[in-house]
Formats: sequence, C-alpha cells, structure tokens
Amino acid sequence: MKIIELPIAFEFNGQLNTIYPSLIIMNDELTLVDTGYTNFLPLIEHEITKKDYEMEHLKNIIITHYDDDHIGSLYNFKEKYPWINIIASEIESKYISGEIKSERLVQAEELLDNMSPEQKEFGTWFIQQLKDLKHVAIDKKVHDGDMILNNECRVIATPGHTLGHISLYFPTLNSVITGDAAAHENQELVIANPHFCLNVENAELSLRNIKSLQADTYYCYHGGKFTI
Repeated sequence: MKIIELPIAFEFNGQLNTIYPSLIIMNDELTLVDTGYTNFLPLIEHEITKKDYEMEHLKNIIITHYDDDHIGSLYNFKEKYPWINIIASEIESKYISGEIKSERLVQAEELLDNMSPEQKEFGTWFIQQLKDLKHVAIDKKVHDGDMILNNECRVIATPGHTLGHISLYFPTLNSVITGDAAAHENQELVIANPHFCLNVENAELSLRNIKSLQADTYYCYHGGKFTI
C-alpha cells in the first residue's frame, strides 16, 4: 500500500492555485480522496493516468467533507464510473446526498447580508456554486474510529472546518490524509482557511489531535505533503 498526491493546478481569480487530492494504492485497487471543483474530472484523470494507473481500477472515493473544492466533481466521477463506492462520514453524507441543506450554504447565505457591495458579488457567486452542486448518494457512511480499506485505514473525526469532517490515519504507513483539518503553510501544519471554519475552537482541537499522532507524513489538500 502507498499514498501519492495528485497536484491539480488551476487559475482562480487571476491567481494560480494548486490542490492536492490523494490517491491510495492497495494492490490493484485505487481509492481517491476528494474530487476537486466542478469539471475537475479530466484534470484528476490526467494525473492518475500520468502516474501509470488505470481509471478502471478506481474502486472508492472518500470525501473528507462537503465543500465545493472537495466534492465538485463527485457527481461526474460517479456518472462515468458507476461502480465506485462513495464513502463519507454520516454527518457529511446528509449534505452530499441533498437530504438537508449543507452547513456551508447556510453559512454563506447568513454572511451575505453583512457583506459590502464588493464582497456581495463574490458571496452571491459562491452561493450559486454551492446550489449548483449535484447531489450524490453515499454508499458507505463512516464514524470516528472505523477501520476501512481492508482495516488499513482508521477514520478520525476532525470537526471544526465542518461538523462532520474526517481525516484518515494509516498506521502501517504512519501517515495522515488531513483534508482541511490541516494545511501545509511555511513548513508547518495550520488550520485550513480559518475564515471558512464553522467552529474555529473545534478546528484547533482537531489539528492538535492529528498532530498528536506524530505521523511521518501528512497529506494536506492545501499546501501538499508535509513530512516530519
């Protein structure tokens, strides 16, 4: 088993950005963690095949949390590769499947009223982005401490950024896939996008929890791989 990061470069608001979905390889089976923004399917496919893996071997997608840069292309993946198992926490599953309105959309709508005219343009656009996300049913709902992927991966509840956010710990690799529980900035692990955190105190606690694992490698969605 091994984990590799998939650097996906793109332009946003005139600036070059990169996100780092993770790919878990176990024998011939592939598991993708998070799917980028809407229409990122071909970008992620390109990175996977460039590394000499075949999309036909993609068995699972794990979603760390409901945010448009993490679930944007989930519907497209499921539509093109219908055999894929979609895995998420029970809490986030309700948002991803459309059972209830997402916390992120509620937050964005509440913030809009207090924004300046300049900010409102982005706020309105962001709300529409969230509303345009297509719902996807979750095949496996997981909880804190669950062992998945042939018992090689432990689910860790890391609330704060969102209520049902999860990270993934791999004991045999002593590695963590953080999602947005941690970002790699200036050679350290920090809270990802604190302004978007639904509960900063919980986010700080979750960051301390994954740091306490003392993993050799942290695979951060924002900022890329952090090695101790």
